[in-house]
Amino acid sequence: MKSGLLVVVSGPAGVGKGTVVSRAREKNNNIVYSVSATSRKPRPGEVEGRNYFFVSRERFNEMIKNNELLEWVEYCGNFYGTPRAYVEEQLKKGRIVLLEIEVEGAGNIKRQYPECVSIFIAPPDPDELKRRITGRGTEPPDVIEKRMRRAKEEMERMSEYDYVIINDTIEDASDRLIEILEIELEAANKGTSANR
Repeated sequence: MKSGLLVVVSGPAGVGKGTVVSRAREKNNNIVYSVSATSRKPRPGEVEGRNYFFVSRERFNEMIKNNELLEWVEYCGNFYGTPRAYVEEQLKKGRIVLLEIEVEGAGNIKRQYPECVSIFIAPPDPDELKRRITGRGTEPPDVIEKRMRRAKEEMERMSEYDYVIINDTIEDASDRLIEILEIELEAANKGTSANR
């Protein structure tokens, strides 16, 4: 039976993680995205069950209590977590399961699943990251500054990841992501480990 592959993708807000992951999924249909649960309100255009499972803080606390989450964190005043059942079901099917989570959550997953592959998506430079966050037009200046401070902290932890991908263009970054995933999945199915 083929093994699945658990992959953690992190990177600062605004770096384009979601876009890179979506493009990689368009190119490789064995990649599935684990939708996170969050207590934050949806942004314009976000869809329940596709971008996130939007739940109340009370429901999120129930999920924690009932061990329904692989990991969870509080980030910028909201809760985010990874629902356990879906991930375990997809791994049993031999799929590549991508978890797009921030660095604290990534560390929690790595402790529970040491064999998981961790990938950090970084901006070409900090100025470009600020342009991307500002360009969204969804956050006030104080939130942008908070996100930039958080991004600096997160980028200081890049060395904790198995791989770093610079998101200079979506096509190049998604191609590199697929290349890493294919190498790692092949290694997992041979019972070896890729050269990380």
